[in-house]
Amino acid sequence: MSIHVQHLQKNFQVHVRNAGWIDALRSLFHREYRTVEAVKDISFQIESGEIVGFLGPNGAGKTTTIKMLAGLLYPTAGQILVEGFVPFEQKVEFKKMMSLVMGQKSQLIWDIPPMETFLVNKAVYEIEERAFQRTLEELVELLELQPLLGKPTRSLSLGQRMKCELAATLLHQPKVLFLDEPTIGLDVHTQEKVRQFIAKYNREHNTTILLTSHYMGDVTALCQRVMIINHGQLLYDGDLQILSEKLTPYKLIEVRLPEVPSVSWEKYGELVGVDEGKVSLRVARERVTDVSARLLHDFSVADLNIQDPPMEEVITLAFQEEVHAS
Repeated sequence: MSIHVQHLQKNFQVHVRNAGWIDALRSLFHREYRTVEAVKDISFQIESGEIVGFLGPNGAGKTTTIKMLAGLLYPTAGQILVEGFVPFEQKVEFKKMMSLVMGQKSQLIWDIPPMETFLVNKAVYEIEERAFQRTLEELVELLELQPLLGKPTRSLSLGQRMKCELAATLLHQPKVLFLDEPTIGLDVHTQEKVRQFIAKYNREHNTTILLTSHYMGDVTALCQRVMIINHGQLLYDGDLQILSEKLTPYKLIEVRLPEVPSVSWEKYGELVGVDEGKVSLRVARERVTDVSARLLHDFSVADLNIQDPPMEEVITLAFQEEVHAS
């Protein structure tokens, strides 16, 4: 077992006051607080080598949970074990076997080249020279970093910096990797490169990865299992495809025709739209085969495409309907 969480809870005390100078003055002598429950009694387990998506809207409790798993926050209640370590004890051995990448935070030193940051990390993590060179060569090749190593970090693009961040994080070959929005702000091409790298690194090193992202492309490309959190509560823990089938019991059929006839499309399915020779229908999953056959029989079909609903739609429904953890 790589990560074991039982009844985890985190509360914050938040100062509150009304607007206006009178209340501002009063708060200098007497402050009032309210308790905010950021994480409410969540439990889960993650096996070694799994990549698990951790999803939720802003303020759902994702980053708070990851910070507790990484030992940056002390939980109000509950138990956490990561590779047998209690994170908030901050043991040296724990720090050497895990890494945290936050897409909006940088560990690269701004005024020096990435290679010098890598050397700093080598010293901090006490990495043996041979192991350092071997890992560095692997990361440089996988992430195509060679042209970037000697350039000042401030001169690199966001995508280039993110790839260097990943390399710096993985130099000590952690067993557990927490990725918090690793592709935020990156262009589509660089996002795909980073996803391919994460998948390959996981396969080759059996690294346990917990991933948060607002880009569903990250999740669908990397995660078979997802956990969904909202208002600090774990709503779902299970297979991504099963979640899709549960919340969206339909598929989308797009049929292209030389000319769209004026017919009642409702007998085939729910009409989503008609646009320049393309008809889009929402069809119950169990009827997809039959409807596809009827469309091919009834019309001169140029092309027919069957798709699952966009994953963004599935996750939005999960937040709205508050599916129960399974």
